[in-house]
Amino acid sequence: MKKYDPATAIQRLDASDSNRGVNPAISDSATFTFPEAHLMTETFHGETEDYYLYSRHWNPTNRALCAALAAMERTEAAWVTGSGLAAITCALMHEVEAGDRIVASMTTYGGTFAFMANYLKKFGVETVFVNMQDLDAVEQALATTKQVKVVYTETMNNPLLRIANIPQLSQMAHKAGAKLIVDNTFTPMIFSPCQLGADITVYSMTKYINGTNDCVAGAICGSKEYINSLADPSTGTCMLLGPVLDPLRSASILKNLHTLHIRMKKHGENAMYLAQRFKEVGFKYNYPGLPEHPDYALFSSMMNEGFGYGGMISIDMGTAEAANRIMEIMQEKGVGYLAVSLGYFKTLFSNSGKSTSSEVPDEVQKKMGMSEGLIRFSMGLDNDIESTFQLIKESVEESRR
Repeated sequence: MKKYDPATAIQRLDASDSNRGVNPAISDSATFTFPEAHLMTETFHGETEDYYLYSRHWNPTNRALCAALAAMERTEAAWVTGSGLAAITCALMHEVEAGDRIVASMTTYGGTFAFMANYLKKFGVETVFVNMQDLDAVEQALATTKQVKVVYTETMNNPLLRIANIPQLSQMAHKAGAKLIVDNTFTPMIFSPCQLGADITVYSMTKYINGTNDCVAGAICGSKEYINSLADPSTGTCMLLGPVLDPLRSASILKNLHTLHIRMKKHGENAMYLAQRFKEVGFKYNYPGLPEHPDYALFSSMMNEGFGYGGMISIDMGTAEAANRIMEIMQEKGVGYLAVSLGYFKTLFSNSGKSTSSEVPDEVQKKMGMSEGLIRFSMGLDNDIESTFQLIKESVEESRR
């Protein structure tokens, strides 16, 4: 069932500037003037949106990108940061204080896991990690953990590609008096978490949203009240920690955002093709776009139509040694790059347990069910995907000789 058309929402947004440029002008200013002194005071107090104070607070170029992101997410507002992890950490820290608790997905990006498991302890905030696919376990954690302020999950988790039941998690979080924060980095446009019940959606825009791996950036999407609270000069986490995104980068990301729907369709088309071919040759693969995936029905029930099932796919080669050998051969053959990150126009692949999930302790990786031989692919925009499959197949066969 169709939920929302984020691509059309962005397309219909008027992003032109006062000089009638089709692209908004880049505001290359750190500070801004006021025609009258009282307006500066009112802006400090959040009583006007017509003036700009300082670019750590708001900037016209950043605001244009935020408007487009809010349209994409169908939220009232958005805020952009200098990295994806800045968006995640600011959103989390804004909701908790000493003595509070977070219930979070055990399977999550390694940097996020490390922040919740290690760094927040310095401030007296504890995190209870659970299997987000086990709703009974989530409910038990919420029932037995005091002062839970946040339930945190990824829509499609990293790197096991399981799907979170956002409507159910939203109901459970709200019943416990907590907010649901969802990282939607793997699946922009495919899912609209805040439309499904999440309170806050976060992104690493470094990945699919920007799509060219030439910068790091993040985003936080939510209600206008919430975003304004992040920017409050006295108490706002983003204002006080200062992870502002440079307006030059905002301008380039805004332009790239307008092709996101085209790119997501092609990434997903290529991943789907590979999944079907992997199935034919008997590779141990994982892709949520085929009916045998345990979350296929859930994915299909929550997705926005027309954007595919995502560009992330994995194969399990059993051991890290086997995975490393295959990845080296694939890079030599031109399949793509042995590199972390995702959402690039070329295919990227890495051994998750030794890279993007390396901050997660080995015992937790095993508890998650992550094989040490897992190769995570971020499929590129390959035009001849059959030839890409043949190169992957040849690489696997060559590694076994």
